[in-house]
Amino acid sequence: MKIYLAQQNYHIGDFESNTRRIIEALKRAEEEGADLAVFTELSVCGYPPRDFLEFEDFILRCEAAVDEIRMHTAHIGVIIGAPARNPRPQGKDLFNAAWLLHEKEVKAVVSKTLLPTYDVFDEYRYFESAFEWNVVPFKGHRIALTICEDLWNLGDNPLYRICPMDELMKQQPDLMINISASPFDYDHDEDRKEVVRQNVFKYGLPMLYCNAVGSQTEIVFDGGSLVYDDAGSLVKELGYFREDYCMVDTDALVSGTKQRSGSSANAAGDALPMEKDMRVNRIADPEKIIPYLTSSHNMGQVHAALIMGIRDYFQKMGFRQAILGSSGGIDSAVTLALACESLGPENVRAILMPSTFSTGHSVEDALQLSRNLANPHDIIPIKGVYESFLESLSPIFGDSPFGIAEENLQSRTRGNLLMAIANKFGYILLNTSNKSELATGYGTLYGDMAGGLSVLGDVYKMQVYALAKYINREREIIPENIITKAPSAELRPNQKDSDSLPEYDVLDKVLFQYIEKRQGPREIIAMGIDEALVRRILRMVNANEYKRNQFCPIIRVSSKAFGVGRRMPIVGKYLV
Repeated sequence: MKIYLAQQNYHIGDFESNTRRIIEALKRAEEEGADLAVFTELSVCGYPPRDFLEFEDFILRCEAAVDEIRMHTAHIGVIIGAPARNPRPQGKDLFNAAWLLHEKEVKAVVSKTLLPTYDVFDEYRYFESAFEWNVVPFKGHRIALTICEDLWNLGDNPLYRICPMDELMKQQPDLMINISASPFDYDHDEDRKEVVRQNVFKYGLPMLYCNAVGSQTEIVFDGGSLVYDDAGSLVKELGYFREDYCMVDTDALVSGTKQRSGSSANAAGDALPMEKDMRVNRIADPEKIIPYLTSSHNMGQVHAALIMGIRDYFQKMGFRQAILGSSGGIDSAVTLALACESLGPENVRAILMPSTFSTGHSVEDALQLSRNLANPHDIIPIKGVYESFLESLSPIFGDSPFGIAEENLQSRTRGNLLMAIANKFGYILLNTSNKSELATGYGTLYGDMAGGLSVLGDVYKMQVYALAKYINREREIIPENIITKAPSAELRPNQKDSDSLPEYDVLDKVLFQYIEKRQGPREIIAMGIDEALVRRILRMVNANEYKRNQFCPIIRVSSKAFGVGRRMPIVGKYLV
């Protein structure tokens, strides 16, 4: 049997576009002689549709799209993802389902069993788990059809109490197909391959795994769809961060030495131990954390994810042009370079806003960066605006000494100017704050924390430097002085970030342990880090939840990003 995998970039709720793309790919598959075309999880409506699923009109449009696709299946089968209604009064009203359409009929509807409700996932809010498990017959084959998370319940400490493949194996399938919407983080591709491979080892069946690609606001899907034969060998790996397609002949996936159901995944000597979250358990040595976070492999993936995140956000929202504040610092430089690569330099406007405390080299560095990128840029000194604010506030401020209010007023002046230009000309303001700053509250609400999209909000400061070097891998785009000089907000004379924060190589190590690995103070201190420093850092993280709660969407590139995937109480007392 010939199966065509279609890894496509969908737009949530754009039924006309999604349906057209599916039908076009279906026609290509038929022309190339495919028996069956496979698309990704909730491909009809886009993933994750979230509370759109609570609208009857949305579900009716899903059903209409399925019907339209069905009419193109006279001579080819298709597996698509779409919500399905639960006919039983018990449980939620919908299933997250895979639909097999053939001969212009609905041949089977398979419901997802394992509904993730952690991190960015909230599926049990909308969907009911499968009531039953049945293989899907198609052209002489017996397909074990599953959806995304259904594959991940392996290992000694499984997250769920049931494994759908265990149930399906009772009906002797000869092929596994999984349709998925598995989000990117900078080593999730290796986890994903291992999970697919472990399923092949356990059940002794070939696997076709079709994953989503494209960015949906903060969540990036990287594609990388997989085909494994029944011996656990990788036969095909589709492209990352782009649409891709392939034809697979299932006869070539069956060997004479396949392992049968019940065999141990550890039969392969290089199989990794399975965890509920393999990613956060991978780095055991604290001294390896920064090298791991800043590795060229990870930076290459982060770079690609951020480019896709920016580009898709603008295209899917109907925006064309971006604006940002260019300070001559590393964060705004990396953001500007990424934006120019994503949108074209002509569509990214940089605004330099020097103050009394800005150094001459910062202005020159920012100018040189824009010359290198060939993007439009303007200089608006803020001294006059800032002093007019101070004059208006003088009856209230009186003779009180210069302090944080005056520092933040400069940042808010810049934020006001950027938003005014954005409103005037229809730009979207890109925020330049990094994850280390957001974690510790080192930012000004309504100032440098303003923006419509955060590019670096899930990238630690040490990673920002590594990303700058990656951007410069072929030629100097970001001036070397921006990379090597000490970071500073330049809101008071001779200010350095290190005046307010620990050195970033130590800070990021602690933050990674606390945020990604969810380690408490006792465990982090036991790694040899100063107790007072650890407690100070964790206190800053928890005390500044109120700031992050007001922040813009962050492009997610790690296993635990601020935003929709990390839910903390604002008024909590823990570690504060």
